[in-house]
Amino acid sequence: MFKKLFGAIALCLLAATCCFAAEKNPVVLMETSLGNVKIELFQKEAPISVKNFIEYANSGYYAGTVFHRIIPGFMAQGGGLTAELQPKPGARPAIKNEADNGLKNDRGTIAMARTSDPNSATSQFFINVVNNNSLNRPSFDGYGYAVFGKVIDGMDVADKIVSAPQERKNAVFQNVPKTPILIKSVKVLK
Repeated sequence: MFKKLFGAIALCLLAATCCFAAEKNPVVLMETSLGNVKIELFQKEAPISVKNFIEYANSGYYAGTVFHRIIPGFMAQGGGLTAELQPKPGARPAIKNEADNGLKNDRGTIAMARTSDPNSATSQFFINVVNNNSLNRPSFDGYGYAVFGKVIDGMDVADKIVSAPQERKNAVFQNVPKTPILIKSVKVLK
């Protein structure tokens, strides 16, 4: 009887472990010209943003884009422009803003970049290098910026990116790295 009970408990623990493992968040590896950044994506809290980001990653879209806006003490933005500061062809339709998901724009989180239209995010994202409470919902415009992941390894690389020498290119592009900071790839880890 003890053997059967022990076997049943072991089977239940194994099943629980399998179910827990199946619910793990996806992780991506972003290879940049300044080093690698590993990011956990919060699929449950931001399903639309995570699906969008993974689709761009799996299609290879991010390869050859740059971090085009770096502001020390704030964030590093990239994922949509080439080194020549031209929009990379192939952007898909904008997604719904998920800033009401309870996640905060704290240091190390990654969020969707957007225009003044809250539902305008496509491929661009930013890494918060400090706690940016003003970007949380409701932000200055009542909506906020949707956090969908967090750096779990390589925050030193994000700090290096945001600290790179920068320049103003024109009225549109300010805070541009003097030497382009390339995103070589973004790959979903198995």
